[in-house]
Amino acid sequence: MQSPGYNEGEGRPQSRSSSPVVGGLRLAMGNTIRAFVAFIPADRCQNYVARDLREMPLDRMVDLSGSQLRRFPVHVCSFQELVKLYLSDNRLNSLPQELGQLQNLQILALDFNNFKALPQVVCTLKQLCILYLGNNKLCDLPRELSLLQNLRTLWVEANYLTKLPEVVCELSLLKTLHAGSNALRLLPGQLQRLRELRTIWLSGNLLTDFPPVLLHMPFLEIIDVDRNSIRYFPSLAHLSSLKLVIYDHNPCRNAPKVAKGVRRVGRWAEETPEPDPRKARRYALAREESQEAQLPALPPLHPTNS
Repeated sequence: MQSPGYNEGEGRPQSRSSSPVVGGLRLAMGNTIRAFVAFIPADRCQNYVARDLREMPLDRMVDLSGSQLRRFPVHVCSFQELVKLYLSDNRLNSLPQELGQLQNLQILALDFNNFKALPQVVCTLKQLCILYLGNNKLCDLPRELSLLQNLRTLWVEANYLTKLPEVVCELSLLKTLHAGSNALRLLPGQLQRLRELRTIWLSGNLLTDFPPVLLHMPFLEIIDVDRNSIRYFPSLAHLSSLKLVIYDHNPCRNAPKVAKGVRRVGRWAEETPEPDPRKARRYALAREESQEAQLPALPPLHPTNS
């Protein structure tokens, strides 16, 4: 499974089968190889997965997602002009200090791993714009996260957060915050400091009231509080930038009032038939990616002497 914020398979050639039987055989063989790799000792598995990473990739991206890694291949840290590093869907619970050499890194994906705490070395990567931490076992975030002042997008969905770490409120350029599928009951008042924040996803938490701090954030464009326990919604008509509010699957007695032109997804919304909140969320995510995934340009790679 992949986080919806990026397409890890983008740009890879699709294999084609001459018949369904051949395709089925190839799929079976692929699953067999993957299962076999899972039983290779950690060091040998690491060499098997990363053996082709001998030189800096021309696109400055390394994707080791779904590679059964228990330890990060340290030699990747020698690619000091790396911009994108995808480590999703592995078995990682720590990262080496050498990762701090990747000072040009702008996207780091650590989702679907076994992290119980965010490795401190991540907080030294000061050019990071997008950080994926979803589907781990995080109960908190370190104070040092505030050093990532270029961070625009933060995903912490599906962790063990019972409150939103206050350090998030110090990420002054943050535009998108995904904190769904945790155990949040409220949001800190300091969140309103994030004047660049445009999108907040809070689906699948334990909110019993609409977070009051959001009423003081007129710059928000998308609010998602789907699948909580909110019984009453205050008016959101004063939120002048609001474009979409998703409030479905709450035991609410009313729909939030919104300004003209704002789309609502939930009970008593004007749309007929009522839209699927998942479709609305996908639409908003696609729009988000097209606007936010344009990373600052880096100078061209320096030619290396062979």
